Amino acid sequence: MAVILSNAPKPVTSYVITLDESQIEALGEWCETHGWQFYCPQYACYGYKSEGINLVAYQSGKLSIQGKKTQEFVTDVLEPEITKKFRLGFERLEHPEWFIEHAGMDESGKGDLFGPLVTACVIANDAAVDFWLKNGLKESKAVGRDALLFKMEALVRKPEGVVIETAYTGMEKYNELYSRFGNLNELLAWLHSRALTNALNRHPVAYGLLDQFSKAKLVHKYIKDQKNFKLDQRVRAEEDPVVAAASIIARAEYVRHLKQLSDLSGVDLPKGCGVQAKQALEAVIAKCGTDALAKFAKLHFKTVAEVTQG
Repeated sequence: MAVILSNAPKPVTSYVITLDESQIEALGEWCETHGWQFYCPQYACYGYKSEGINLVAYQSGKLSIQGKKTQEFVTDVLEPEITKKFRLGFERLEHPEWFIEHAGMDESGKGDLFGPLVTACVIANDAAVDFWLKNGLKESKAVGRDALLFKMEALVRKPEGVVIETAYTGMEKYNELYSRFGNLNELLAWLHSRALTNALNRHPVAYGLLDQFSKAKLVHKYIKDQKNFKLDQRVRAEEDPVVAAASIIARAEYVRHLKQLSDLSGVDLPKGCGVQAKQALEAVIAKCGTDALAKFAKLHFKTVAEVTQG
């Protein structure tokens, strides 16, 4: 079924900001005073719910707000009463670098037992970033359901002129390459360089931002021929909308391939590498045999050794 997107700006329904200790305390007191429902998610200082809004303050200082009343809460409460700074709607002043045409890069599948490692590069201009922000673009970690992920992907692809490239391999090739590289981050860097190079060949830009996966600048050695291009990397780079867009593209591509592998194996292959993944691995062995694991799973994961070697 086709996804129809309106050009009319939508209210913000998801918002993330970093607060200091005193701000987190003040917000908690505000929620308590106003009768919001308290709960405590994992790794959080607290969570509160009210009609049309759900917020979680994490121990890291990150505050995540979601719900149809997010924009109203941010502009009427969070900014005037807690942070005393007005950011929502002022992104061009707060982050002018977001609106300079550039490349954003992220990956998906690195921590998943089943399915490929996918890298994505998105190149976008200020008009695309404006459109994404007005229509509530989220980075992939803030998107729970696959249906919403694919809506976000359609949102990313909608603006004219956006360049999108992905890089990945089939699972058997992935396992062969991992043995050759001997290091997951080296393989990831190579895949990132492929997506980036293909994107730059289509539409050159001077600057790119990578969501950092290693302190070493591993990607740079694979793009030495890009003389007029500067690549920066930092943690939490998905705060940049173009990197957030790349995270959506990478995750959507990963989820599609995981579904294909599920159909091929006859087993519902889960995301992640926890208990469900271990049970699915055992089911794959029962259905397809141990020799077939290379078609579905990343063989270097400890879970594989635990299951196959007892």
